[in-house]
Amino acid sequence: MENLQSRQKQAKVLRNFRKIHRITGISLCLFLIFIGGTGLLLGWKKNSAGMILADTSTGTSTDMTKWLPIHKLAENAIQFIQDSIPGELDTGIDRIDVRPDKGIVKISFKNHYVGVQVDGATGVVLKRENRYADLIEQIHDGSWVDRQFGLKSGVFKLFYTTVSGLGLLTFCITGFWLWYGPKILRKQQG
Repeated sequence: MENLQSRQKQAKVLRNFRKIHRITGISLCLFLIFIGGTGLLLGWKKNSAGMILADTSTGTSTDMTKWLPIHKLAENAIQFIQDSIPGELDTGIDRIDVRPDKGIVKISFKNHYVGVQVDGATGVVLKRENRYADLIEQIHDGSWVDRQFGLKSGVFKLFYTTVSGLGLLTFCITGFWLWYGPKILRKQQG
């Protein structure tokens, strides 16, 4: 009798886990598609033949003592953006990525996905790049929505990553139990 009650209790737990697993899956499907798809693209970015992440150019000198000052390289990049791209793109600099081994500086701008690679020694712009990897990363972590709606606090990113993370943990726990629970029931049947 006790064995029957134990099996019924375990069967009820399995039904509840199946229900939680199904509801979580339906609720988070769109988030997980975005996370999975963008994660796949980010994993391949360095092997995308320049389609997702632009190849890094090579400058004329890796000796940083022969380089122009960073502010001069930044000025050249800003001037290039103003002169060569129609319309008014934001020229506020988001980040400067110094690559001494390549002899270049990569400059990314705020509020758009255009970047510039500048020769550290001469200040010549070597490449204009579309920074698709930055866009994909922002979609992946949810910060793109914050950016589009001007949410400075990052509230959507926090919500998106929390819900997605908790959902994945729930999937793992319920999925494991949906696999392991029936094994226990069969073992008890004997």
